[in-house]
Amino acid sequence: MKINEIFYSIQGEGRNAGLPTIFVRTTGCNLRCSYCDTTYAYYEGEEMHLHGIIEKIKKWKCKRVCLTGGEPLIQEEMPDFVDMLIRDGYEINIETNGSIDVSDMAKRDVMISMDMKCPSSTMHERMRYENISVLRSRDELKFVIGDEEDYAYAADIIKKYKPICEVVMQPIWGKMDGRKLAGWILRDEIDARLSLQIHKILWGNRKGV
Repeated sequence: MKINEIFYSIQGEGRNAGLPTIFVRTTGCNLRCSYCDTTYAYYEGEEMHLHGIIEKIKKWKCKRVCLTGGEPLIQEEMPDFVDMLIRDGYEINIETNGSIDVSDMAKRDVMISMDMKCPSSTMHERMRYENISVLRSRDELKFVIGDEEDYAYAADIIKKYKPICEVVMQPIWGKMDGRKLAGWILRDEIDARLSLQIHKILWGNRKGV
C-alpha cells in the first residue's frame, strides 16, 4: 500500500476532535477539490507492506487510528489492512471523500467520516448520495463550507436525505469565518457539530500534525 505519512497527533476534526490519534495518510486521490490542504498526498509516498505499517503504528501506545489521504478507499489493500487493525484491537476512523461506495466498510467495526463535497469544492457532482443511507449512527457526514451557497447546499442535502449519523460542518480554513457558520447553524436550528480543525489552530497548516 502506498503511504504518504504516518504520525501521532491530536485529531482536529469531527466527533473525535481533541483525542490523541495515530494518522495513516495514504497516497493518491480521485478528486481535486479547489481548497485541498493535502495536495502533497496526490503523488508523494512510498510502498509499504501492511505488516510494516502495523509495526510502525505500534511504536505508539495509542489504540486509535485515523485512515486518511488523499483517499484511502482507492487503495486495493485497504480492506485487508482494516481487518488487520481490527484484529489488533484498534479503534478505526476512515476519512473518505463521498465519491466511493462505502457499503463494504460499513459492514466493519469502524467509524466512517464521509465528506460530502459542496459547490465551492468543484467536485460536488462526483458525490454518491446513496452512501448517506449506508452510514450508521456511529458514523459522521461532514460538509466543508466555503460560503453561504455551500451552507444552503448542505442544508438541503440534510433535509432531503435525513442522515441518521452525526452531521459535521466545518469552515474552509482561511476562507470561511467560523463565527458566521455558527450563526447560520443556530439561525436554522441545524443539528450539526461545528468543527474548527484544532490541529491547525494549534500548529498551523502544515504536514505531520
